[in-house]
Amino acid sequence: MTQPIPVFDGHNDFLLRLVQAPEAREQLWLERGDEGHLDLPRMREGGFAGGLFAIFVPSPDEPGAPNINELMANPPYDVPLPPLMNAPAALPVALAEAALLLWMERAAPEDFTVCRTAGEIRTAMDAGRIAGVMHMEGAEAIDGNLDTLHAFHAMGLRSLGPVWSRPTIFGHGVPFRFPAAPDIGPGLTDTGKALVRECNALGILVDLSHLNEAGFDDVAKISDAPLVASHSNAHACAPTPRNLTDRQLSMIAETGGIAGLNFATFFLREDGGGVTDCGWDPVLRHMDHLLERLGEDHLGFGSDFDGCLVPDVIGDVTGLPGLLDALRTHGYDEPLLRKIAHENWINVLERTIG
Repeated sequence: MTQPIPVFDGHNDFLLRLVQAPEAREQLWLERGDEGHLDLPRMREGGFAGGLFAIFVPSPDEPGAPNINELMANPPYDVPLPPLMNAPAALPVALAEAALLLWMERAAPEDFTVCRTAGEIRTAMDAGRIAGVMHMEGAEAIDGNLDTLHAFHAMGLRSLGPVWSRPTIFGHGVPFRFPAAPDIGPGLTDTGKALVRECNALGILVDLSHLNEAGFDDVAKISDAPLVASHSNAHACAPTPRNLTDRQLSMIAETGGIAGLNFATFFLREDGGGVTDCGWDPVLRHMDHLLERLGEDHLGFGSDFDGCLVPDVIGDVTGLPGLLDALRTHGYDEPLLRKIAHENWINVLERTIG
């Protein structure tokens, strides 16, 4: 296997793992483990050079509620969405996850840096440090006056998705449904439109993954920044509303944006299933379609590590070199691989967060 090309990844949920096990945070971050997808030693082994680390606030567990992966295991499915969560309920968890990202830097200052600009990402990568960018997946912790948006920006927030899948005061997400299209529900609220404008003003990337089609179109009308879907695949290859239509992919390319391939089997497999013993074929099919629709300057990775089931051939972050080798064998040359692995992400971040 060749020397790994550094990978900058558009999405992971490692902070959720940390916040759910605070007593084990040193072990989960600093020691090589065999659970989950990420830790510092495995990132080093896999050539993980940086990425967007998501702040995500899970819905409160209801007694006896089934696991979402179990509900999605046998398509077709239509998983009920949790109700809207208000900012006072979401804020404590969001703050704890933001604090954990900052702690990760303190715990391993020679290995990890929280970055606020594309220049800082490049500097960290050149120095051999992993570059972490604070992202928010679902803006439940942001109040209607957007005061907490400014507070999180001061802490380092540089990327934000207005919704996960449950509704927020800003807009509506797509459901966990298969098969289905993303043309589901109304667009952004007036508060959501104000959020997009303020993100533009602050230099916060607006992430379109999880947003429904009407909301996607509203962002496209309002935003003066490149359109970005951090972890979304091709609807033409797997008809789930979490994936992007060809029209949406063309809009992303036209604005100089990027879409990151999501490794989740539910969004890779043509049958919408969660079986992980699926080989490279679903990955290669989506990559080829995304490359055709987006062009070589607008495609990256958005793994969803620690937030999903991934193909066995990837396994965890140490599978990134194998993924690049599979693409290489499939016919992707070295300049294209470098673009997909990190250059495209850093270029679009330079044009969004500065």
